[in-house]
Amino acid sequence: MSNIIYKDESYAIAGVLFDVYNNLGSGFSEIVYKDAIEYEFKTQNILFQREKEFKVQYKDVILPHKFYADFVLFDKIILEIKSSENLNDKHIAQCINYLKVSNLKLAILANFHKDLLDHKRIVL
Repeated sequence: MSNIIYKDESYAIAGVLFDVYNNLGSGFSEIVYKDAIEYEFKTQNILFQREKEFKVQYKDVILPHKFYADFVLFDKIILEIKSSENLNDKHIAQCINYLKVSNLKLAILANFHKDLLDHKRIVL
């Protein structure tokens, strides 16, 4: 059996995501879900940073474009929130880019779809 990276932290995050979905349901914009998720993180004393900025280093310079991860949890997990019809390769690529610039190992991509909550773990 393989080890799951950051298993306990991932379960705590998934619990928050499902709690938010069970209370709000579908149809809201991403910002509403992010606000509710932030509320839950505060209520449950889960360490987080919202809209964490990451700079991109290229050789010996910092590029002007920056990335902003929706949440960084426990100083080691990126959480990216979507509210779209389906998750696609662009969403996954976005998470991979965040992992690369942050030097973190795990991103959770959550989509508050019209019919369900979908989430994926992306490990580098």
